[in-house]
Amino acid sequence: MQKERGYILVTGGAGYIGSHTNLELQKQGYQSVVFDNLSLGHREFVEQNNFIEGDLNNLEDIRTVFKKYNIKAVVHFAALSSVAQSVEEPQRYYRANVVNTLNLLDVMSEYGVKNFILSSTAAVYGEPKCVPIREESDVSPINPYGKSKAMIESILQDYERAYGIKSVSLRYFNACGADECGDIGEWHEPETHLIPLVLDVAIGAREAIHVFGSDYETADGTCVRDYIHVTDLAQAHILALEYLLDGNASNVFNLGNGKGYSVQEIIESVARVTQREIAQVQKPKRVGDPAILIADASKAREILGWEVGYTLDRIIGTAWKWHQKLYSHYKIVKR
Repeated sequence: MQKERGYILVTGGAGYIGSHTNLELQKQGYQSVVFDNLSLGHREFVEQNNFIEGDLNNLEDIRTVFKKYNIKAVVHFAALSSVAQSVEEPQRYYRANVVNTLNLLDVMSEYGVKNFILSSTAAVYGEPKCVPIREESDVSPINPYGKSKAMIESILQDYERAYGIKSVSLRYFNACGADECGDIGEWHEPETHLIPLVLDVAIGAREAIHVFGSDYETADGTCVRDYIHVTDLAQAHILALEYLLDGNASNVFNLGNGKGYSVQEIIESVARVTQREIAQVQKPKRVGDPAILIADASKAREILGWEVGYTLDRIIGTAWKWHQKLYSHYKIVKR
């Protein structure tokens, strides 16, 4: 049964988190339409009947969607998200993330659409003074990617005051895993995220995983990060959407599991789930890598009713199922 609330526009819905959120929206009876330029997303991740190819740098492309569909809310994923790349190409990041979001917000204003969910990031915090990180922590990003998202969050406050667009910004930590069905999952070119890189070793596409630093002040000496399953993230976006559609005030929420896993724990989980040996190569610490980054997501639990449903081994299990399909269907394994 479909929700009687019009269409939910999912920008960047052919990408990793966007495609999972679009899938969950459809499972829960929402009518959704995906808008993506396919520069990073994958056409295979979206059904034919709810996809429009277009670019947020083109106002007419955006207007085409709003003319064709009765859009009630926007869930905005379309963005560039590599920290390292943002340092090398800041102009590209500010245009793609900030200018293109302004284009989207302006068309929303033209058509009277007042509900906006932003895919934000923990990178807005920069190097936090204390962990776990709360929403009240200083917003002090240290790279153009984090700065671009912080700018958008600030812009949203001004757009609410001027144009009445309400928003929820979801600051999440390390997205990981894949849908249980195994039809969609993490697929970046090039891949930079830890779990798929370790899975590359398990499947034979990579000789060893590089471990950057083994003498941090953590239980096993390796960095600890907050990993959250992509379906848990998708559920949070839907809860945030319903929160806005129910007339609640604009807000900001952290999304994370709240305890974190070390690099070594990730490697051990992959070895356990895949039953493969994972070769490691020790490397020096990388500049700017804090020992521990963990979210305090209690606000999302209390206000949105959001819960984390995936353990580490279950996360790795879904990622491994997808990884095997990815290499079987789309990649040539180099041994």
